Amino acid sequence: LVLNDNMWDDGNSLGPKEVHSYLTRVMYNRRNKFNPLWNSLVLGGVKNGEKYLGTVNMIGVHYQDNHVATGFGNHLAVPILRDEWKEDLSFEDGVRLLEKCMRVLLYRDRSAVNKLQIAKITDAGVEISPPYSLKTFWDFGAFKNPTASAEGSW
Repeated sequence: LVLNDNMWDDGNSLGPKEVHSYLTRVMYNRRNKFNPLWNSLVLGGVKNGEKYLGTVNMIGVHYQDNHVATGFGNHLAVPILRDEWKEDLSFEDGVRLLEKCMRVLLYRDRSAVNKLQIAKITDAGVEISPPYSLKTFWDFGAFKNPTASAEGSW
């Protein structure tokens, strides 16, 4: 897509909004052919000083917002983000908020991996942090023996 755009050499370039629109149509088209791409995509970028963040799922449902999530995060992380996100949030506070969301998701799905990377998108470009692990605490009694007070045949 970007290569084709550059080949026109008309002085215009695709920004994140245009790429998001294209990906939405691709995902919706594949859904209509009963051959969906089994992905949820998050697209972020900056063009002409304007920030953009959007998401599209495997059936072409899309939206843009100041914060987006996919999968299980759509149910558990987005409410936290809606409550605690502010326009003037510093980068460090934003990372702490994301770590809080990821920790909640990790505690609800123990099969998940506790490693993550943070990407920062600015006019100057993209910075991606090295992978790191979240600090977690698994010594709660309910975590040690989850079936202790459960009724059933097990």
